Amino acid sequence: MTMISDPDMPAIDIGPATHTGGQAVVGKPSNAKMIGVVAVGALLITAVNITAAVYFYRGINDLRFVERRLEQLGSFEQRIAARLETVNNGFQSRFEKLDGQLQGSFNEVKGSIARLEQELPLASDDDMSSIAEPSVVTTSTMADAATDLEEATEPSIVESPRPPKKRIAAALPPAPNSSYQRIVQPDGKVHYKKIN
Repeated sequence: MTMISDPDMPAIDIGPATHTGGQAVVGKPSNAKMIGVVAVGALLITAVNITAAVYFYRGINDLRFVERRLEQLGSFEQRIAARLETVNNGFQSRFEKLDGQLQGSFNEVKGSIARLEQELPLASDDDMSSIAEPSVVTTSTMADAATDLEEATEPSIVESPRPPKKRIAAALPPAPNSSYQRIVQPDGKVHYKKIN
């Protein structure tokens, strides 16, 4: 072994390096064992790194799959919202159509009720006058009318003006029991409270 020594540097004594027949001195590890330990450690670290890389790769793939599904969920949500909007518009148009038909029916019923109210007194007058049908005499002059009026003996022959239409008043509600108190609320609802 060649040693380079610098006269200004102090020398470090490593100890006697004695080799006997190619065997190392007992108590000192050989370079081969150190290389083996380092190689085994490196293989273990590599195995751990490869295992971690596989799990990370699987996790990243799962994450990408979930992201794709979330993107599809957004488009699914848009499709559902569009369909709900279509259904909502359909229902709204049907409700408007039904509302228009109902309003028309209500107006028709109101008109029929109004006509019946107008015709009801007329119908009762017609029933009374149908008992004795008057004969209508047409006269051309006032003198003829006066003579025809004098000749008429029945009062039903002379036409009289119709009486004014009678409106049927709504029936008043029956008087409440004296053991109850009537309470009218501001919104117009009527409640009865029992008095003790």
